[in-house]
Amino acid sequence: MSKYELAVVVNAQIDDDARTAVVDNCKALVERFGGKIANVDDWGKKKLAYEIQKMDEAYYYFIQFEAEGSAIAEIENRMRIMDNVLRYLCVKQDEA
Repeated sequence: MSKYELAVVVNAQIDDDARTAVVDNCKALVERFGGKIANVDDWGKKKLAYEIQKMDEAYYYFIQFEAEGSAIAEIENRMRIMDNVLRYLCVKQDEA
């Protein structure tokens, strides 16, 4: 299994409970496809570099996990259609 990091940009106009639910759904998605979550970093509300869906602020979360390479495509396909996720990016971390 390789180490990956999933960056998630979440809508800032939803309440705290809904935002927590979005992050929990992301974590459950990783675990459903055989991933083991190592850490979740909450960077809080940040200003976006450019407007996305007429919003200029969003919440940033970084989820570090281990998974098989085949699971990444499935995770990304599910992330693409999640409500309140403005952007996401999954990258493989260096082994060093």
